[in-house]
Amino acid sequence: MEKLPPLNAMRVFEVAARAGSFTVAAGELGVSSAAVSQQIRNLEDWFGKQLFVRNGNRIALTDAGHAIYPQTAHALGEIAAVGRRMLEGGLRTRLVVSVPFSLAELWLAPRLAVLLDGFPQMAIDVRVEDDPVDVVRQNIDLRISYGDYHYPALKMVRLVHDEVLPVAAPEFWQRYGNGNASLADVHESHFIHTNWGPNYASHPSWADWFAAVGGNRAPDPSHGRRVGLSSLAIGAARLGLGIALGQRIMAGADLEAGRLIALSSVSVRLGQPYCAFMLPAKAERADIAGLVELLGRNTGSLRREPASGIA
Repeated sequence: MEKLPPLNAMRVFEVAARAGSFTVAAGELGVSSAAVSQQIRNLEDWFGKQLFVRNGNRIALTDAGHAIYPQTAHALGEIAAVGRRMLEGGLRTRLVVSVPFSLAELWLAPRLAVLLDGFPQMAIDVRVEDDPVDVVRQNIDLRISYGDYHYPALKMVRLVHDEVLPVAAPEFWQRYGNGNASLADVHESHFIHTNWGPNYASHPSWADWFAAVGGNRAPDPSHGRRVGLSSLAIGAARLGLGIALGQRIMAGADLEAGRLIALSSVSVRLGQPYCAFMLPAKAERADIAGLVELLGRNTGSLRREPASGIA
């Protein structure tokens, strides 16, 4: 057998690299910071390479550390998966899906309903949470994220690169649009603005949409309605509270049912795609592969039939 690096030290390295702190890693592992430092020194001696740059209480991976981290995280994830399979007797009865808040109800839930047509006895655990999440430690089968950069050690599949377009309830537009009015004439108070939060800077605003149609209007969020989730913007528009820049993948069912109408054919693409992340060993599992296929479908209506890959 080929000579292996010290496996306990490799585990400590993975936790420290992911946490970005020896202190945080020590807390997760239930040991002292000194013990973490010693294990890292042992591993550095074994490789003959420095793995971290230390600056007081802060650490950063060196080039050598970056080179071994993805394979280390992958390998430890595979070992953890083997342990779970053995403890569960080789049987898997639950699909654990982690998703951002905005996507859970309007996008994920209808696709899970289709998935259950193929796996009617399967239990599903949907966890609604922001990035980053620890896919291995939290036993997550599939993580859905905005952007393709969150989890470099995992297998990534791009699902959809969404776009936004102006939508409103038909009754609202009949009342305030006066039939022939354009969006340029709408009062500032009737625009719904989505506050994406401090971690996002690539979502289009109303100013971006007006620029896309050749205008220079920039509705002031302080004069309109503001919500903290893109799904809430869709819900507010459906209830007649104003005009939202609705994400197509979330507004599709309401548009098809006539609960919302599109006020323009012009749309603006989001800055990043939505992506699915999973441990490579799980990518071929029928339930996960089927859900990934469903999530990557076009934004039109979902037929209640099994997706390809679902037995």
